[in-house]
Amino acid sequence: MVAEVVRRWPELFVSVSVTTRPRRAAERPDEHYHYVDRATFARMIERGEFLEHAEYAGNFYGTPAGPVRQALAAGRSTLLEIELEGARQVRAAMPDALLVMLVPPSWEALAARLSGRGTEDPAVRQRRLRVAREELAASAEFDATVVNDDVQRAAEELIALMRGARR
Repeated sequence: MVAEVVRRWPELFVSVSVTTRPRRAAERPDEHYHYVDRATFARMIERGEFLEHAEYAGNFYGTPAGPVRQALAAGRSTLLEIELEGARQVRAAMPDALLVMLVPPSWEALAARLSGRGTEDPAVRQRRLRVAREELAASAEFDATVVNDDVQRAAEELIALMRGARR
């Protein structure tokens, strides 16, 4: 989804998150994530380097504040791909931020997507599904919801929402 948004809107700044989770085979460091160990992540928290950070499915994720603030100061629209706790932190830090929840077309589709990736063992998948249920229950906290049933359509809807928020 993010790749499709960037393909359509190349000047958009997309934040690269920091994570403690292991790199997947198809991922490239500093493009998909900045991979660090837990001790480094903890030091980054202590130094106040994150706009938001949270634990998700047993790993830590965070958005480096510096690049986001630089992009916004330069007038660039910015996209963060974050989970519920992170969105709550962004809302507290930046009340004018547009929060959009990307949701699957159905619960069955979500479960099939997670299983089809083949990147996690069944216990991790079950934990991710539990977290997803909690996140979906909080959709009213977001300004808009986009159903990811078709990547091209959903990307266009997200772009329209983001461009509309700039006015």
